[in-house]
Amino acid sequence: MNGLLTPADFVVFFGSLILVMVIGLWAGRKEDSAEDFYLAGRSTRWWGVAGSIFGTNVSANHIVGMMAVGFSLGFVESHFEITAIAGLLVLCYCLLPVYRKLGVFTLSDYLSQRYDDRSRVAYSLIMITIIVLVMMLPAFYIGSRTVNILLVDQVHIDAVLQTATTAEPQQIQINRTYYIIGVIIMAFVTGTYTIAGGLKAVIVTDVIQSVLMLLAAIIVAFLTFSQPEIGGWANLRAMDATDKDMFHLHLPSDHPARPWSGMVTGLMVLHFYYWGANQFIVQRALAAKTDKEARMGIITAGFFKLLIPFISIGTGIAAFYLFSQKMPGVAVDGDTAFPLLLREVVAPVGVAGLVGLVAAGLIGAILSSVDSMMNSAATLITFDIYKRFINPNASDKQLIFFGRVCIATFVVGAALLTIIVFDPNTKEPFFTYVAKHQSRLVAGIVVAFFMGMLWKGATPLGGFASILVGVLVSYTFPNVYEFLFSGNEAITGLFGEKLNFFHSVFVAAIFAVLANLIVSRVSTSDASKSKLTWVGLGIFSRESFRYFRLKVFASLAVYAFLGILMWQSMLLPVAAAVVAAIWTWLMFLDNVLKMMLKAAGKGRAYSILKEDRFWAGLLAACAIFMLYYFK
Repeated sequence: MNGLLTPADFVVFFGSLILVMVIGLWAGRKEDSAEDFYLAGRSTRWWGVAGSIFGTNVSANHIVGMMAVGFSLGFVESHFEITAIAGLLVLCYCLLPVYRKLGVFTLSDYLSQRYDDRSRVAYSLIMITIIVLVMMLPAFYIGSRTVNILLVDQVHIDAVLQTATTAEPQQIQINRTYYIIGVIIMAFVTGTYTIAGGLKAVIVTDVIQSVLMLLAAIIVAFLTFSQPEIGGWANLRAMDATDKDMFHLHLPSDHPARPWSGMVTGLMVLHFYYWGANQFIVQRALAAKTDKEARMGIITAGFFKLLIPFISIGTGIAAFYLFSQKMPGVAVDGDTAFPLLLREVVAPVGVAGLVGLVAAGLIGAILSSVDSMMNSAATLITFDIYKRFINPNASDKQLIFFGRVCIATFVVGAALLTIIVFDPNTKEPFFTYVAKHQSRLVAGIVVAFFMGMLWKGATPLGGFASILVGVLVSYTFPNVYEFLFSGNEAITGLFGEKLNFFHSVFVAAIFAVLANLIVSRVSTSDASKSKLTWVGLGIFSRESFRYFRLKVFASLAVYAFLGILMWQSMLLPVAAAVVAAIWTWLMFLDNVLKMMLKAAGKGRAYSILKEDRFWAGLLAACAIFMLYYFK
């Protein structure tokens, strides 16, 4: 083995893995009840919610995957982070109150109560498919691939760099044997403490791993931007403006990878699924001690997410310019950018253990996602299949044992499939793989949840129909589009020759809404189930819901008007960004200001800084500012 890591790096790297595993086993040593094992006893503080949500979401997808897309496509990938704030805040104030009021263990439990067991089972099967096949496999793949480059392939990389020329570019290849070993090690480590400790172990280790991954990403970003070839953020933007112009957020609507029209439609559907109807994210908020602790944890995680465009995606852009100058003739693919930065930027600093610390942050990012996925998949199959249909009277001990068997099965199966399915030398950015395949399954799920909470007329058969139609249209409509509109320049000029998956998921959501409406009109409703809406559960009064809708539509109109002014060059991006941010914050502060005035009228002290809506409004304002500023 001829790796990049020194003895000090090995100590830091493997010491971190062992420490995380030991802490996870210790944290979960007293999981006596099903609520302890699957929901951490519903006693998690806000910082635990924040760390676990951030750690579950911001995994290798962001440390490596988003850097890879930034390297290839540019700052447009920041849409995934910026517009995710909408999904987080919808979870905070619209969806989570319903889940917590009903006391559900799984989100499918809401579908069962609102519709019936057909929707419950369909959701569970789709979620387990997404978790095991779409999420866990690429996580193991990118982790092993990256560690392989760090630990064992330096002689090969040296040979590539020495022989590559612009006339004969060469590709860095990954050793398959070591790739397999890496997958097995990660599966063993994360499986051990997740099987033993349950969600409490997952949350505690996620907090630690979140700190590690943030530290790793910041170190790599700082050192990359400090390179003389880059010269800092401002110099990179100036350099980019005269070259590829990679800092635009909004690409043409017919762009094959990230069309702006898909970013504001289909991507929003994916956000509402990921943040509001996704078991392995929402389960962390369900474990919170109180509703307010859950909200503050979600909002805190949102602020950390807004760092990703700068420390990951922006670093990917910097890596593109850095490697083009330092490695002419080497065909660097996006997924290799992060480990090459460790070699070319971090290692030369010469600080003992620094590369090991950054590598540990990366692996921590992967483990913090995989452990959450396994625990959530086990929760779904335990409560929605085993307890619901096989053993309704199962004791807590039986539920925990069955969940552990499920986790062991998932981790072994995912590791084997990763080895079989994924070529370690594939050229497709793995983040694109995740988003594309996940999008085909979730449009109908989003519609089922939102229609169920919004409309009391949604029936059990209507909810099930929306889930099925969403999947069916997602898989078939791209082919229908190509058949119907091939050669039609009016359509293909807008949306491209092939329908992008962001457009496809939005079309699927529209068809799922129509399916729910039509089928619900002709099928039998249930009066008790129809009460499980926002108004029926008392989450909103009729008046407050009308006011909420007015604010949403007014805000969309303001944003569209500002966008048109920018498009017509009548308003500078920074001016539009400031106006949009102020408007957004005011939309959150109106109720807070009313409470402050009411308290003042009664002579009571009132701190606006203790209100979660104050911070939620600031978070939303920051996200909106970025959308306009980077245009």
